[in-house]
Amino acid sequence: MIAIAVDITNRPVSPQKVISSVAHRSAGGTVSFVGTVRDRAEGVKVSSMLLEAAADLAKKDLTRICSEAKSKFEVSRISIAHRVGKLKVGDVIIVLAVSAPHRKEAFGACKYIIDELKKTTPIWKKELGPGSARWVEGGV
Repeated sequence: MIAIAVDITNRPVSPQKVISSVAHRSAGGTVSFVGTVRDRAEGVKVSSMLLEAAADLAKKDLTRICSEAKSKFEVSRISIAHRVGKLKVGDVIIVLAVSAPHRKEAFGACKYIIDELKKTTPIWKKELGPGSARWVEGGV
C-alpha cells in the first residue's frame, strides 16, 4: 500500500523533512519539487505573496491527485506540504516528494501531481509588489 501525506500549513515548510518522509526500502529513487516565492513575475517586481486555500477541500483534492498518480505510476510514497499565508521572496511555498523503485516512475508521478494540482486544487496566490497586486491564474 502506498503512503500519501498531505499538509496545508501556515508554518514554514522544511524540504528535508518532506523528502525524508518518503524514504522507503523499496525506493531506488526520490524526486522532489520545491516551489518558492520569486522576485519577479511577468516582468513585474514581486515583494511578497499571499496564499489562500480552502484547506479541507485542498487536502481532499491533493489526496485524490496523489491516488491518481498511484494508479498511473509505480511509486512507494508521496508527501506534499503546501504553505498558506503571507510569504516573502525566497520563502518555500510547496514541497512535493515522491519515492519509487525506479527514477522514471518517480519523475513521472512528481510531474503529474504538480501539473494536476495547478488545474484543480483550491489554493490561490496573490502576488504583491510596489503599488501592485494580482491574483495568479493556475495556482502555484
